[in-house]
Amino acid sequence: MAIPFPFSAIVGQDEMRRALLVVATDPSIGGVLVFGDRGTGKSTAIRALAALLPDVPAVEGCAYRCDPADEAALCTECRARGPGRLRIRMAPVPVVDLPLGATEDRVVGALDLERALSQGVRSFEPGLLARANRGFLYIDEVNLLEDHLVDLLLDVAASGENVVEREGLSVRHPARFVLIGSGNPEEGDLRPQLLDRFGLSVEVRTPDTLAERVEVVRRRDAFERDPKKFTESWAGAQSRLRDRIVSARASLADVEVPDAALERAATLCMALGTDGMRGELTLIRAARALAALDGDAGVTDAHLRLVAPMALRHRLRRNPLDETVATVRVERAVEDLFGA
Repeated sequence: MAIPFPFSAIVGQDEMRRALLVVATDPSIGGVLVFGDRGTGKSTAIRALAALLPDVPAVEGCAYRCDPADEAALCTECRARGPGRLRIRMAPVPVVDLPLGATEDRVVGALDLERALSQGVRSFEPGLLARANRGFLYIDEVNLLEDHLVDLLLDVAASGENVVEREGLSVRHPARFVLIGSGNPEEGDLRPQLLDRFGLSVEVRTPDTLAERVEVVRRRDAFERDPKKFTESWAGAQSRLRDRIVSARASLADVEVPDAALERAATLCMALGTDGMRGELTLIRAARALAALDGDAGVTDAHLRLVAPMALRHRLRRNPLDETVATVRVERAVEDLFGA
């Protein structure tokens, strides 16, 4: 198995790294949409984050890595065994790639034809959604994803469950994952329904300073020449960051969100004209997760300022007469509300 690049060793791309850490702390925020230049470390960062996260308890022998502590989310087989009789193992957090050309059967699962022909037994062959349960589902060039797969993902993302009824099979299993999409906005827009499913949206750009570009090349070259040695040199930083995530998850529920923060979030969304209430909810959840990561007892203006662009830039109404990019609009609104 290939050794992933250490998350702590990623140079720059602060907003992308912050967004990934925020959703790792609180997956209920939703997925992360990463748009920007090619070759800026998007897929590297996503795989690095999964490798950084601590293993999770899972039911031994379960194809879906059911959470033994969440009885309501158990698959049919685990529920039939009985919660008290489940054996537990520690499993790594999965990162599953969803190719643009994937068939529906590959994504949702289908009849195991080999077993059906050789043994005459109807059994279910789990798909990519099963493998991604309790992990990350990564879609590169997500804005080019075919419509029928978009519809499928919307259904599963809303319910947290994959239901397959075909060829005499009726299977229902948990499919709760953090959706990560990346792409280049010049190659096409994302469907509004799918765009709304991403909790956070970040922009990545090619480094524009000499020192940063040199450091990127230096670290990547050192990693490719000796991945094991390079990874070991970053073990301390990785351990500290992992502990920070674990601590943030444990303290998340205790982070206070004062009324002043709620009013700030609502005022900002009203100023930007965002549709619905998902903007405020995402903004508050992301700010709370960031406060937990920082070890703070409550949400402050500083947390709101940092997460506002990533929580709101993809929720703005489009005005054909206004050529101002979404990020600039959010930054202006933030400065008007919080001060420069």
